[in-house]
Amino acid sequence: MRLPYMLPSKLLVVLVHGEMTLAVGFSPDPLFPLVDSYKTTMTNNGDSADIYFPVMTNSNINQHKSPIALFLPGSRVDTSQYSRFAGIVASYGFTVVVPERIRSLPAFGFTGLLPEASQINDVLAFMVAENSHQDSPIVGTIDTEKLVLVGHSFGGAVGLAAIDNSCIYPLCEGQFQRPKQLQAAAFFGTSTSVGAGRFIPIRNQGIPIALVVGSQDGLISPQVTQTDYDLIQEPPKALITVDGVNHYGITDNNNPLGARPDPNTPTLSQDKAIETIGRWSALFLRAYTLGDLGALDYVNNTGDRLDDNVTVKRQVKNLTGA
Repeated sequence: MRLPYMLPSKLLVVLVHGEMTLAVGFSPDPLFPLVDSYKTTMTNNGDSADIYFPVMTNSNINQHKSPIALFLPGSRVDTSQYSRFAGIVASYGFTVVVPERIRSLPAFGFTGLLPEASQINDVLAFMVAENSHQDSPIVGTIDTEKLVLVGHSFGGAVGLAAIDNSCIYPLCEGQFQRPKQLQAAAFFGTSTSVGAGRFIPIRNQGIPIALVVGSQDGLISPQVTQTDYDLIQEPPKALITVDGVNHYGITDNNNPLGARPDPNTPTLSQDKAIETIGRWSALFLRAYTLGDLGALDYVNNTGDRLDDNVTVKRQVKNLTGA
């Protein structure tokens, strides 16, 4: 379900002693206090994958089915570095899949961890099967008609090109068809110029996209991400800047081993950076995938006023679709 307009903030926000605060009934905190995970091998392409999912009570299983959230990692970043971020997104009601793809690109002199667009349909097909497999830890808990994309750096570029329904090497090999189940996306520290070698207009056909960027990113600057934001053709879209965060604010450790280091030193703690990026990504996805009105109001009206570390530029559709 995509909501085509911005909910008036007065419905969920009140003034207390002249200060804005969230009204009773909505909290930006995670919905599920417990998250579990397991490692598996995808039978349809051989990729290993870490899967994170919210732990539900028996009553919750009947009431809540988790959309699939595919996380596309950055170049040469070990997938284990995204464990905390993936856990946060899962705690908001998503089943998060972090696959590992090793590729060889002789033309670029590259061999290593690098995502690719075919993983999107592969993961979707695998998770449909996993949802019906009686021995699966997540059997019967997934909404297989809802897929969202999250990603970092090169992985975000893969996701943006996929939303455009383009197959651009090395973001994609062979052919690609965007699945109809794709509902929304949130990417951190990314630009199409990273993988495609140029900026490309993103013909998103109304698929909501959030671009999250650290103000201290020394590899993909906020100005570069701003260009990508401007090239997203249709709202809803958001450009979310997290103050004091560099390119690796999303990973468990700053400048993880094997990845290209960011020369800029973050001023926001790693724990707070991961929590902030995870919260904003998850609430954006909940707003536009699950019709969560509280999350919609948070990302479109109140969140950046309540979060001192975040500023948001946004474009939303109004009731007339203008």
